Amino acid sequence: MAIARYLVCLVALFAASSLRADPETFRAFGGVPGLTRVVDSFMEELLADPRTRPFFESVDQQNLKRLLVEQFCAELQGGCTYTGRDMRSAHQGQGITMADFNALVEALQKAMAREGVPFRAQNKLLAKLAPMYRDIVER
Repeated sequence: MAIARYLVCLVALFAASSLRADPETFRAFGGVPGLTRVVDSFMEELLADPRTRPFFESVDQQNLKRLLVEQFCAELQGGCTYTGRDMRSAHQGQGITMADFNALVEALQKAMAREGVPFRAQNKLLAKLAPMYRDIVER
């Protein structure tokens, strides 16, 4: 858990510099089909982990996967439009802690590694997502 917290902070520090997402990073993920595989693996990780399972087991997983692919694609400048709610309203009232958020980051890292996403591309996506903790973590 301490490693994930360190990684979130490290990635956030580089978000405004050399780790900016770009269309090349989107291609490194394999486009939408690659992002779909990453999101499928991500959901498997989230549901397998007792720390994150309670947040995801009762949601419409197909819709959530669709929204995550849209969001990741949009963040990576892949030409997609994210149609979901903003992060604050989507997570309000769920009591998400920094430990919960870190567990989610760990699951995403595992999924990206399992799907063969290059480490540099992983960092670029994490750099785009890391600042969202401000709108997701409640306590």
